[in-house]
Amino acid sequence: MKRKQVSTIFLRLVIFLIGIPILALCIFLVPEIANYAAKLYPDIAYIKYLVLMDLYATAIPFYFALYQAFKLLSYIDKNKAFSELSVRVLKNIKYCAITIGILYVAGMPLFYLMAEIEDAPGIILLGIVIIFASIVIAVLAAVLQRLLQEAIDIKTENDLIV
Repeated sequence: MKRKQVSTIFLRLVIFLIGIPILALCIFLVPEIANYAAKLYPDIAYIKYLVLMDLYATAIPFYFALYQAFKLLSYIDKNKAFSELSVRVLKNIKYCAITIGILYVAGMPLFYLMAEIEDAPGIILLGIVIIFASIVIAVLAAVLQRLLQEAIDIKTENDLIV
């Protein structure tokens, strides 16, 4: 087995291990958070569903980004890392990170309402950390996308010259 394949297998394992706790959170913790929000604000009947929609909606682009990362690793294994396919994957990851950030920004009023009743600023801080992490991931993916596109353009020019 080649060294490159060992590292991509390791990265696939890491991606898989990142997905498991988020799935567990979606199954066990998100419904509890929504029920807790409903208990805090019994006069706002739909708050439970808003919390559920916001948190579950962020899981969709998260898992799509993990799938895209798997695709990128398969392109690396097939020696197609410097291809338009990889650029497209990085663009998709960038859009997923932006979507997650937007969904958390949209959900911040809900987090604020919960933090206000409980006097727990950690809830808001957690939301802000997730927003900034998504921004960092989006910027990183955009930079990698641009660098990869430039490398592909240089390679194409060199192929035309030779």
